[in-house]
Amino acid sequence: MESVLVSACLRGVPCRFDGRGRASAEMTAALGGRAPVAFCPEVAAGLPTPRRPAEIVGGDGHDVLDGRARVVDDTGHDVTDAFVDGARRALEAAREAGCTEALLMARSPSCGRGVVYDGTFAGELREGDGVTAALLERHGIAVRPATGD
Repeated sequence: MESVLVSACLRGVPCRFDGRGRASAEMTAALGGRAPVAFCPEVAAGLPTPRRPAEIVGGDGHDVLDGRARVVDDTGHDVTDAFVDGARRALEAAREAGCTEALLMARSPSCGRGVVYDGTFAGELREGDGVTAALLERHGIAVRPATGD
């Protein structure tokens, strides 16, 4: 059976920054019978749950991977290394499971695809991808965003 890498929070796993999961009927429908491989890059990199909210400052996930932007929490603490490490672990998990597609949490600085929070912690969005989404796409894994219910 074909597998799809899925943000663990979309499966209801309480791993979001606020310590909650966000099970998603949208995600379940998008699987189309394929097996979900639930994964949280932030937790895999050792960040705690709950944790301080984080956003990308100075660009998007592609810029983070290229060293032109950073991921910081709302106190200004740099958490870039953890986000990059988590993205690498997500790529490893996707490769091990043979995933060619990922369904990731929308707007997240890690998983977001197409739009992410803008780095001001004001709830504003800007075009771009999260760190994990950017790395997966660079390695040929299609990324689709989903929101939790």
